[in-house]
Amino acid sequence: MTIHRPGRPEDLPAAELLWARWALVAVLEATTAAESRGIHRTGHWIAGSALRLDDCGCTWWALARMGPGRFVLYGEDESSGVKWHEPAVDMLAQGPDWLPYEKLRDLLEGWELGCVYWYENGTWARAPYPEDLGDDGLDCGMSRFTDRREVLDLLAGHGPAAKELLEAAEEYRLAPRALDSLVAGTGNDGRDEDWDLPAMHRALALTGLAGEPVTT
Repeated sequence: MTIHRPGRPEDLPAAELLWARWALVAVLEATTAAESRGIHRTGHWIAGSALRLDDCGCTWWALARMGPGRFVLYGEDESSGVKWHEPAVDMLAQGPDWLPYEKLRDLLEGWELGCVYWYENGTWARAPYPEDLGDDGLDCGMSRFTDRREVLDLLAGHGPAAKELLEAAEEYRLAPRALDSLVAGTGNDGRDEDWDLPAMHRALALTGLAGEPVTT
């Protein structure tokens, strides 16, 4: 799936699919040590009702559940020109009343936000952009999850069962025993870090990928 520059709402897959792909990566990367790092954490992870990613450099993003069928995607990539545009772009214009406005406004005041997209009734939306805006960072930030081939590339270092795990995640039937089998069957298998099965199970429970309802 191609993401335009700047991004368009229709460039993004359904939020449930985006969540599933991102959440799977977060589950496979989960470690007990990383859980204690708080705001200094990098990689992909889940915290409460939000998925996060941060490369500790040029890009950070969050995808948060805001209730049944509602999600908000926000973050920043260094390629975004939104916050530098003159005249200023109101990234929250036309936003629904359920957005986490306090959090988003805090990020705006700190010059930490590059774009905001929201999802409701099966459709993504965002604020209007000026015609001369070159990029909002969505492509560099989210292409890893919008293109299935890139998702599989991202999972390549997590064992040979990546395709089967992705299919299970996308269908919200990723059972805990699948993680048990993955770890038992692959061992460390050249990974930089050992699998941390207890942390993976904790992350899986937060994501809802096993088909169990998660309270937001």
